[in-house]
Amino acid sequence: MLEKLRASIARLISPPLEVAPRAARPLTGRMYASAKASRLTAGWQTNNSSADSELVSSLTSLRSRSRALVRDASYAKRAKVVVQNNVIGSGIGMQAQVMTSRDALNDRINDAIEEAFKRWSLADSCHTGGAMHFADLERAAMGQVFAAGEVFFRKHYSAFGGSDVPYALELIEAERLADEFAAPGPTRSGALLRMGIEVDNYYRPVAYWIRDRHPGEVQLNINQVDKLTRVPADQIIHLRVVDRWPQTRGEPWMHAAVRKLNDMDGYSEAEIVAARSAASYMGFIQTPDGNNPLAQPEADGTNTTELTPGVIETLAPGETFNSFSPNRPNPNMDPFMRMMLREVAAGVGVSYESLSRDYSQSNYSSSRLALLDDRDLWRVLQGWFIRSFRDIVHKEWLQQAVLAGAIAEINVAEYASNKSKFEAVVYKPRGWTWIDPTKEVEAYKQAVRCGFTTVSDVIAQTNGGTDLEDVLNGRRRELDMMEEKDLVFDTDPAVNLKADAPAPAQKAAPPPEDDQQDANKNPPPKRVFSLKGNS
Repeated sequence: MLEKLRASIARLISPPLEVAPRAARPLTGRMYASAKASRLTAGWQTNNSSADSELVSSLTSLRSRSRALVRDASYAKRAKVVVQNNVIGSGIGMQAQVMTSRDALNDRINDAIEEAFKRWSLADSCHTGGAMHFADLERAAMGQVFAAGEVFFRKHYSAFGGSDVPYALELIEAERLADEFAAPGPTRSGALLRMGIEVDNYYRPVAYWIRDRHPGEVQLNINQVDKLTRVPADQIIHLRVVDRWPQTRGEPWMHAAVRKLNDMDGYSEAEIVAARSAASYMGFIQTPDGNNPLAQPEADGTNTTELTPGVIETLAPGETFNSFSPNRPNPNMDPFMRMMLREVAAGVGVSYESLSRDYSQSNYSSSRLALLDDRDLWRVLQGWFIRSFRDIVHKEWLQQAVLAGAIAEINVAEYASNKSKFEAVVYKPRGWTWIDPTKEVEAYKQAVRCGFTTVSDVIAQTNGGTDLEDVLNGRRRELDMMEEKDLVFDTDPAVNLKADAPAPAQKAAPPPEDDQQDANKNPPPKRVFSLKGNS
């Protein structure tokens, strides 16, 4: 009896798992409002597709339209230049950081690496075509990623020009990939071919199928045949931003603003045509029988009459002149174009002020916030560019330079045993100057004093791509030149230290004597000097 009572109590506390499930409620009542289908969303297509399936049907047209806008539309070209200037600037610098056994910078080896890289950075050595210096290659790569969504670099392990390092880069535009061929040639067993790139089961690139020449190149020889070359993946640097994975190819950065930019270009052209028409006196001559003796027949069969300034034409009886004067320029064009340009700036990823150079719609605070927001984006892109391109090139160049004996200060055996020691480097992307120097310099100085940041960080952020070593060496040379020429300026640290030093404490004066106290109480009258004489 007691056991039955315990079982009954247990069933009440924790019912068995075999309880019949509740009836499922319809999901339509719990849907997101944005997912509901209605007559207002009938044209909103919601295809459940992957990144590659969307790119395979859109990439060629999207890339061509993006390049056309960069070539012909002023704001598209401006957006490309803004990205290049802020991410790359005049080039990303490099400073070797090889350390000694005492944990100090090895200046001898570091200077040798930097000098060798500087020589290799010349166009004759680093570029297979011999036309672009390394900084120009960086800017071109960033421009290609912006306009086409991606760019390829093929690594050639042979010396070009007068270089003593067997390493050079070939820039390959995205159109040269054979993405329209389903089977361009024999592929590796088990590999998949996706838009001209062989990938394995993990979508890791295995090889690239590349045309020997651009498909839109001028064909000077009619017998010239386009050839495809299978290039192993370890010889290619594929530079692109991956938004979704797996994503084999890159998408142009203006993909969300291409239509807006094209509409703006067409609208501004129509407004200019209307304004030109408004600047000319136009009209129509209406005749009862359709015969106008003043009209001149055109090639297309129409009759036109040209109005000459200062001349009054005489109309025939029954003819009337109807003037046409369009209301242009359109006063609403400026706010409308600003609204469109703000949307384009949001789609591209830059601020409206940077894209348009129009600061009339913002005050100092809002413009400063826009610039700071832009700089956060540029720092992210600089880090991506360094990881995806610059660091790869530096390590492979250093290996080729050491093995070829181009850097005599590095022992090959020591390098082979500890590559990471010699690959240590600090990259110097461009920085930005002060927005409000008076306030920001003082704020940074206080932050350094409190230990919240370092002098190196401040210089890297604000001094245009230089670093602490460059600043200190330049400052030392500057002070030595001033001392040599016996010149002293208020920027000299010694002068500043004297000015900031507290004044020495003065000794207390001895108490005055009795007669001196009487003299202080009754001082003698002061003599007053004037222009008229003394009194």
